[in-house]
Amino acid sequence: MVYLDEESRMTNSTNHLRLQIAERSAGSLYMLGLLRWALVVIFLWFGGMKFTSYEANGIAPFIAHSPFMSWLHAAFGVRGASRVIGVLELSTAAALIIGAFKPFFSALGAAMSAMTYFFTLSFFLTTPGVAEPTAGGFPAISAAPGQFLLKDLVLLAASLCLLGASVRGSWLMVKEPQEKKS
Repeated sequence: MVYLDEESRMTNSTNHLRLQIAERSAGSLYMLGLLRWALVVIFLWFGGMKFTSYEANGIAPFIAHSPFMSWLHAAFGVRGASRVIGVLELSTAAALIIGAFKPFFSALGAAMSAMTYFFTLSFFLTTPGVAEPTAGGFPAISAAPGQFLLKDLVLLAASLCLLGASVRGSWLMVKEPQEKKS
């Protein structure tokens, strides 16, 4: 009888874990949950920091040299551009949080996260100082900004894993109505 009680506790723990992630049919729920909540922490933290002048000035060179984002400085100024990005990052965190319970938001948040890291990895090609000339130039990269940007490769991979699990999830499977047999 003790075994059944332990099994019941394990089943309840598993069901509780299932409430934490919407992708029920996509492999290890625990690992997807780790990816989700790590991304949530990153987006909450980085998004909140975008409202400080420290962060606005820190990201200004990346934005200024980006063919995709440089217009933000012209439209909103350095602080305003940082705030716009902060709102997008906090929205990404919100979608990822809601996505733990609603699969559509899981896919939306993961897609927003992936787009974020596609953009930041593009800075690799546009920001001066990425290649380290004293080490022979590219592929030798500087500590900042080169190695700082390279970490986003892992964050992009995490985002794509969560996105893949979100769009492959059981919520996409439409059940055909069964015909009644006479």
